[in-house]
Amino acid sequence: MKWRSLEEASPDTDIRPLRDIFAERKELIAKYVPAETQAIHARAVTDLKQQRLAANIIPVGTKIPEFQLQDHDGNTVSSSVLLAKGRLVLSFIRGRWCPFCVAQMEAMNLILPEIEQAGATIAAISPQTVQQSFFMHDQHKLRFPLLSDAKNKVAKQFGLAYRVRDEQKAIYQRAFVNLPFVNGDDSWELPIPATYIIDHDGTVLYASANEDYTERPEPEDVVHFLLS
Repeated sequence: MKWRSLEEASPDTDIRPLRDIFAERKELIAKYVPAETQAIHARAVTDLKQQRLAANIIPVGTKIPEFQLQDHDGNTVSSSVLLAKGRLVLSFIRGRWCPFCVAQMEAMNLILPEIEQAGATIAAISPQTVQQSFFMHDQHKLRFPLLSDAKNKVAKQFGLAYRVRDEQKAIYQRAFVNLPFVNGDDSWELPIPATYIIDHDGTVLYASANEDYTERPEPEDVVHFLLS
C-alpha cells in the first residue's frame, strides 16, 4: 500500500506521519506559549477526562443517528446519501482555527485515494459556519465535504459536545478565537475530536475519541482498518 499519495503531493505538502506533525506543534507551543496559558489548557483537558466524555460516545456496534447538514458550499448533505456510497470515515473537529484540526484534515486529504480504493469516503463535521467551512476547504485544498453542525446538534447526539471552561474562553478571546463568530452562536460549545468508520447500514465499525485535542488517530491506521 502506498502511503499519503506521494505522487499527488505538492512540494510544500507535509507527508510526515500525523504524530510527528503534532509533536512539532506541541514543541512550538511549549516554547512560545506562556506557561500559565498552557496550564489552563491542560486543566481543561483534565476536566474533560474526568467527565469521561470519550468513554460515553456512540460505541462500536451501534447505529448512528441520521442527520442532515450543510456542506462547505451550502448544499444539504444527509447521512443516508453519504452511506449509500459505502463505508464512511467521519471526523469531528473543532474548526479551522485549531492547528491540530488543520493538520489532521490535511493528512486525511492525502490518504483520500487509499480510502476510496478501500470502498469508503470521508466527511468531517465541525460547529463552524458554512462560510468558515468554505474558507477551510478552499485554503487547504480539501477534497472531501466539511459539514457545518450548527449548535453541535449532531455532536451532542454522538456524545461529543462540551462547553468551554471560562478560563479557557478568556484565552481564546485574547487570541482572537471568536467562537460566537466562527460558529454562529454564543454557546461556546465544541466537540471533542473523534473519528468514526461507519458501515453502509449506519453501524459503527470503529470509534476513536479523545478529550485531548492534541491526540488523533493516525490516518494510516484508518486505512489499515478499512483494508483489514
